[in-house]
Amino acid sequence: MGPLNGIKVIDLTSMVSGPVAAMMLGDQGAEVVKVEPLAGEQLRHLGEPHNGLPSTFYSCNRNKKSLALDLKSSRGKEVLWRLIEEADVLLQNFRPGAIERMGFSEEAVRKINPGIIFVSISGFGESGPYSHKRVYDPIIQGLSGATDIQADRKTGRPNMFRIILADKVSALTAAQAISSALFHRERSGEGQHIRLSMLEATVAFLWPEGMSGLVFADQKVDIRKTFSSIDLIYGTSDGHITISVISDKEWKGICEALGREDLIEDERFCSALARRKNADLRRQVVGAEVQKWTTDTLLKKLDAADVPCAPLLDRAELLDHPQIRESQAIEHEQVSGFGEVRQARPAARFSQTESAIRLRAPRLGEHSREILASLGFSEQEQDSLIEDDIARQYG
Repeated sequence: MGPLNGIKVIDLTSMVSGPVAAMMLGDQGAEVVKVEPLAGEQLRHLGEPHNGLPSTFYSCNRNKKSLALDLKSSRGKEVLWRLIEEADVLLQNFRPGAIERMGFSEEAVRKINPGIIFVSISGFGESGPYSHKRVYDPIIQGLSGATDIQADRKTGRPNMFRIILADKVSALTAAQAISSALFHRERSGEGQHIRLSMLEATVAFLWPEGMSGLVFADQKVDIRKTFSSIDLIYGTSDGHITISVISDKEWKGICEALGREDLIEDERFCSALARRKNADLRRQVVGAEVQKWTTDTLLKKLDAADVPCAPLLDRAELLDHPQIRESQAIEHEQVSGFGEVRQARPAARFSQTESAIRLRAPRLGEHSREILASLGFSEQEQDSLIEDDIARQYG
């Protein structure tokens, strides 16, 4: 059983930030009920489905049960209120003001369940000129400075991270905050409201090195030449590798591995500060030497010199890399109706309360009857809710 065994979570969220946060709680043992509109949340309809479920939805919604419910109806709201009575956590990522208009404000919810952890994830926060705007991950990347960090070194053209970044950073932030709020409640008995904006979560994530040039207001630096701008990809004679050299010992090691011992005491590179000031030149010199070697040969020489390095794997190669296989970072499971399903295992490994992938991502309304029954609805009442399109049961 996971460390959150016994914790009940209502997931009213859609897309990525909220669903992944709720999934992480589920990975750690929480009982998560995903409450969706009768047509399903938006992510169900994005991407190529496999037996009815797109892969991204699948990977954002494991360890959950699905209740399809019309929350615009009074009877649908009655069902949610019953869920709220028993819940420890409620997550929602509607735009600011929407949950209040639906009738489920924090104040109203807390009258029913004073100890609940009420979580509101938004794009930009609940105030300010952007608070009313619709938002997706690229919008946050643009506003957070992420695209400047990723800018082309030669042309200066801004670039996006080619993944969903802000949503997942927000999910990690939310899951951590919820665990802290549950711990506080355990000691004090107090529930609380966690307000989290994707913009603030992303800025905080990028800040330590990505915004290092902004930390000291009186220090005049070229922001694009600070730590975050380092490009650590080098071309070999038959591919690419990454090498990271920070300490003088590591600099000595790479010089010896490349057969360029003359660079060890070169005044342009002989200290961390010098190497940073001359970063472009250092990359050119090292890059020219790296190109003379094959990937495998150079990686062995760098490893022998204790220089941090690795090959650049494509996504398919990742599955068969010996480190990934040995650590069992990817779980392989035969799932009925889906064949072999691969999932990144929960990264935090608890010695006493193991995290686990217990449930595949649910089909829309797959557990509606089960959940309704657990809330005290009779079979006749369940039939009525389903026949009247208040709830939907899969199959």
